[in-house]
Amino acid sequence: MERPDPDELLGKLQRDEAREQRGRLKIFFGASAGVGKTFAMLQAARKLSDEGTDVVVGVLETHGREETARLLEGLEVLPQKTLEYRGRVLREFDLDGMLVRKPAVALIDELAHANVAGERHLKRWQDVHELLDAGIDVYTTLNVQHLERLNDVVGQITGIRVWETIPDRVFDLADEVKLVDLPPDELLERMREGKVYMAAQAERAVRNFFRKGNLIALRELALRRTADRVDAQMREYRADQSISQVWQARERLLVAIGPGPEGVALVRAAARLAASLRADWLAVHVETPAMLRQATARRESVYATLKLAHELGAETLTLDGAGAATTLLAYAQMRNVSKLVIGASGAPRWWTAHTPLHEQLLRHARGVDVVLIGPAAGDRSAENRVVRGDWRDWFETAPELGLVGGPWRAYAWAVGICGAVSLAAAELTSFLDLANIAMLYLLGVIVAAMRLGRGPGVLASFLSVVAFDFFFVPPKMSLSVSDTQYLLTFAVMLTVALVISHLTTSLRFQARLATWRERRTGAVYAMARELAAALTTPQIIEIGSRHVREVFQARVALLLPDSQSSVRQPVENAREETMPAHIDTDVAQWVYDRQQAAGRGTNTLPGSDAYYLPLRAPMRTRGVLVVAPESGGGAIGTPEQQRLLDTFAAQIALALERVHYVEIAQDALVTMESERLRNSLLSAISHDLRTPLTSIVGFASMLSRNAQTPGPLRIDLVDAIHEEAQRMTGLVTNLLDMAKLEGGGVQLNRQWQMLEEVVGTSLRACRRVLADHEVTTRLPADLPLLRFDAVLLERLFANLLENAAKYSPAGSHIEIAARVLGEEVEVSVSDDGPGLSPGMEGRIFEKFMRGEKESAKPGIGLGLAICRAIVEAHGGKIHATNVPDGHGARFIFTLPMETPPVPPDVAEGIDADVAESGDGEPAAEVSDAPDAPDANVTKQHE
Repeated sequence: MERPDPDELLGKLQRDEAREQRGRLKIFFGASAGVGKTFAMLQAARKLSDEGTDVVVGVLETHGREETARLLEGLEVLPQKTLEYRGRVLREFDLDGMLVRKPAVALIDELAHANVAGERHLKRWQDVHELLDAGIDVYTTLNVQHLERLNDVVGQITGIRVWETIPDRVFDLADEVKLVDLPPDELLERMREGKVYMAAQAERAVRNFFRKGNLIALRELALRRTADRVDAQMREYRADQSISQVWQARERLLVAIGPGPEGVALVRAAARLAASLRADWLAVHVETPAMLRQATARRESVYATLKLAHELGAETLTLDGAGAATTLLAYAQMRNVSKLVIGASGAPRWWTAHTPLHEQLLRHARGVDVVLIGPAAGDRSAENRVVRGDWRDWFETAPELGLVGGPWRAYAWAVGICGAVSLAAAELTSFLDLANIAMLYLLGVIVAAMRLGRGPGVLASFLSVVAFDFFFVPPKMSLSVSDTQYLLTFAVMLTVALVISHLTTSLRFQARLATWRERRTGAVYAMARELAAALTTPQIIEIGSRHVREVFQARVALLLPDSQSSVRQPVENAREETMPAHIDTDVAQWVYDRQQAAGRGTNTLPGSDAYYLPLRAPMRTRGVLVVAPESGGGAIGTPEQQRLLDTFAAQIALALERVHYVEIAQDALVTMESERLRNSLLSAISHDLRTPLTSIVGFASMLSRNAQTPGPLRIDLVDAIHEEAQRMTGLVTNLLDMAKLEGGGVQLNRQWQMLEEVVGTSLRACRRVLADHEVTTRLPADLPLLRFDAVLLERLFANLLENAAKYSPAGSHIEIAARVLGEEVEVSVSDDGPGLSPGMEGRIFEKFMRGEKESAKPGIGLGLAICRAIVEAHGGKIHATNVPDGHGARFIFTLPMETPPVPPDVAEGIDADVAESGDGEPAAEVSDAPDAPDANVTKQHE
């Protein structure tokens, strides 16, 4: 055994987890009606009911069989709902009632049944899938003729086409399939005994559908289909257990779908071939210029065939190209296709040079097997399988260019161009010979074909030949010719004109196609670029809605879920005229819950006016995109447009998920930071406030118990209580100051003052803290006046001095120094302590950050954070560093210098002295004036 692939193992675990959350589907499978599928299902259900399992019958048909009716007795049967359809009252399965009842197992007979128009789902198998999504196990029945892939085979065998079918993927995804088999002779005997149908119905059935040969063939199909499923389960088990090596290369089929009526049969044949080869398969339609000129009905039939191929499990795609063969071969080579499946094309007609597609593929295919599917017996459509334009192709115009106002005016313009060329040539006959005049007409044909379209170009070709003959070829003003050689000239001229017209029109079509592709790619790029820059959900809604509305010409709305996962109306969209006229929130909720598209053009609620698309992101569905085409629904009708809309929806979903997780990350970061601050605060308060409180309580108890405490001891106790109270007051003050500074509740009272006064006041306030330390100051005498809040700056020095005293040993030295540094005054407080740990120089100023972890020293780590807040409030900066060439830490902060105001009396004296001196220089005596600022600074310093 080999080591399993981690990606495959993860995918298997995810699939198993999703399978555990869903209900289990068990299909009782048979070759035809009457083999006992419903009987076997009821037997299994009664066994579960006897074991205590909650079993409810949702819908079941006994067809008058007494044995089946007896088994139904004792089981709970869900009441069916009644519906009025075309004047008749019909009874249908109550899906909502079953979802409300929510049993462990639900019995749903006839899986391929088609629901009445107006129900939530078109088919009963879709109802079953909704029950499975709700976690309800389902038992159901199915005949082999109801499998879509075998539908036409059964029709050829029995001569009867069954219209109620299910996609084969529903059958393949069933958790268990039980084959209920009965030999043909025994089934026919049951038919004759009336155990399958009533007597009259049984006789008619035996003559038509239930012939012995038919039953044998149907039984073989049922056995083979069951065997294929068992083989698939075996291969899946071997792959899960890594029993054998997984092949890197595998069979891949590509089926080419054309506009003919044989497309459905071709798709079913390709599906059977892919199943027999156990291969992936792709269904591709090539839109060539001839294809795009087909009638609308034929193009819609192609889209219907592609939809059928998708339901049968194919990957569908629409390609654009000039030629079907070259485009198919290029795509087959790109996708590593091993077999290319096409229908047999008819032989070309004598009037066309088109080579059948299969001959072109056989001629150029290299390394790709071409599988040719012939028509069924009696099918004569192969004679018309060569794709060619009809007679309307030659009358194509180009009104979208804005040159003309309609198709008939385009032909009038073509006639006008020929007339203008004739007038110009008439003026130039004396300078030009007939060959050059013919060139002028060819130039007119080019202009007409390029600007007006194929039809006007063809008309211009014929008119040019006629005008050239009538006006310029002898005898003039007559359509007869004097020289028969001119007939060859006319033929060549007409041929060249027609070829030029055709080539010009084809080039114009290719240019238009390239322009459309560029616009489509540009639209995806533009929306992706804008969504990448979007930071909020409303921005994403606006960008996504605008781009989808512009590209698909539709009204658009984005519905997002609330906290209860309920889809709500798009309150973010302010422009009501850009939203669909009616938004069914129930449909949107179903799309959000089931993660499946619904509404217009789907199998779920196809009568809705809008198309509801889930916004699926990698982690979860982010909302619902509602698109309501403004005209006819063609904007999202083609597979290519549908794929483009899916791309837009995926981009919007990814953007919504990105913004969602960015918000979650931001909230988580804020929560983590808040939790850290809360824990730090609680830790600090529990330790640093409890310690002084305990001391105060203890000292107070000693005073209260010993009334006769001696005087000296009483004074010491009172001083200790006072000191602890001061310490607790300082802690609370730090907390309050930090809250005020961060909350912006502190208004600076900045006054012009001297730094020496604040330093002296701070030293006096901290004399008890600094009692065991030697403090020196180095303040130059020429320090200028500074504008600051004296109270806050005193608090700054007090915190720095207290921090220096706390982290330096008794008897150490603390120094306060200041100096003028450029336009700032730099102040430093240094100590002789152990210094700062590496990496703590910047972090030491954060809240609740202490220099020593788990330190016994008191403090909550707010003092230095308060210092930084005070300095930054004054427009300065603060940082910490270790003392170079020594021990200890140094805290340095700066305060900006400003020009101090001049007192009015001093200003008047300066003006008078300047006027007396006459040279503009201030008098020397001014500096000795008793009120001069410099004199005051010197005095106070001394």
